[in-house]
Amino acid sequence: MSDLQRPGADWELQFMVAGCVEKELPIEVVGAGSKRAIGRPVDAAITITTASLRGISLYEPTELVMSARSGTPLSAVEAELASRGQMLAFEPIDLGPATGGPQGQQTIGAVFATNLSGARRIQYGAARDHLLGIKGVNGRAELFQAGGRVMKNVTGYDVSRGLAGSWGTLAIMTEVTFKVIPWPETAATVVYLGLPDELAVELMAAAMAQPVEVSGAVHLQAPVAGRLMHAGLRSMGKSITALRIENFSSAVTARKQRLKEALKVYGKALELDHRESLEFWGELRRLSVMPNRQTLLWRISTKPTNAPKLVAAIKRYMPAEAFYDWAGGLIWLEVPATADAGTAEVRRATAIHGGHATLIRAARSVRASVQVFQPLNPTIERLTRGLKTAFDPAGILNPGRMYANV
Repeated sequence: MSDLQRPGADWELQFMVAGCVEKELPIEVVGAGSKRAIGRPVDAAITITTASLRGISLYEPTELVMSARSGTPLSAVEAELASRGQMLAFEPIDLGPATGGPQGQQTIGAVFATNLSGARRIQYGAARDHLLGIKGVNGRAELFQAGGRVMKNVTGYDVSRGLAGSWGTLAIMTEVTFKVIPWPETAATVVYLGLPDELAVELMAAAMAQPVEVSGAVHLQAPVAGRLMHAGLRSMGKSITALRIENFSSAVTARKQRLKEALKVYGKALELDHRESLEFWGELRRLSVMPNRQTLLWRISTKPTNAPKLVAAIKRYMPAEAFYDWAGGLIWLEVPATADAGTAEVRRATAIHGGHATLIRAARSVRASVQVFQPLNPTIERLTRGLKTAFDPAGILNPGRMYANV
């Protein structure tokens, strides 16, 4: 059991890290712990949580900019934004329920540290694309600030974007500044039933090519769709392909009709109204269709047109159930529990068809014995080690969480 420390100020965090640097003590970095079961296990003497570094330090609704301490619950950030009719554009996904962690407990710092984005990524980009600046403490126990409140303040190497997705291995964020957007007036979802994976991805590509600003495009294989909370969709017993349109009410009505007309060759479409759309996409954001149980969960990013072939290649070696997001560019793949997580088969399929695979849910013993994150090619590995040396030369921050000996 490691010693848990909860700094309440930047200087206190700096003091704690300095002590660990001096004694060469490894540190496990966590927010609220909702993603603690993801990645390789961290063997650390000290655990530092940012949970006490909380509070919204700046919010300018007219400028669409907010700053918040890294330990601020995401729910608090989103509640404040919603009170002014605004939201985070990239729809951060909640992995807590899928990995056995708490639901709705993730912190805003962890959202950017992991760079995990939801369905709206296809329209608005990833979490890192909305990060304007950060404050933090690196592995040298140095306080630093990078970026600013507007994009034009970011010059040279964009440290903020570089730290997004580093999973606490380079620095401990203490504050993040990010862009927000207005809530759309209404939303509607167009649903197609019973399409095989190949046709579903073809449909989603056709939808994305239409000038209707689709903000969500997903395909759930029939077994996955059978786990939906929406009773009507769950009872269909068929695969579900869903497209979301958001805008002013008049625009949504017109765009929905245009989309259905363009896609009529794929069959008759069902519709979800505004309330049903919020519930449906909310479910997907919580990954409720991939609940925590005795199976393994992979997250695979690939070229959308290659996604069905990649899934089919894996299914030749093991049973698998898929939920396609990002119009096919992201696959959540559930496979049976095995000692090696089917790593060889998954890596072989991504090597042949292109893609990057991350093991999201597995027992600690499995995560300790396989490569959880996508193996690095020599050039990227050299750059990664260079960044680690620059930010954390002693290698004390989340050592080995992403890659062994890094």
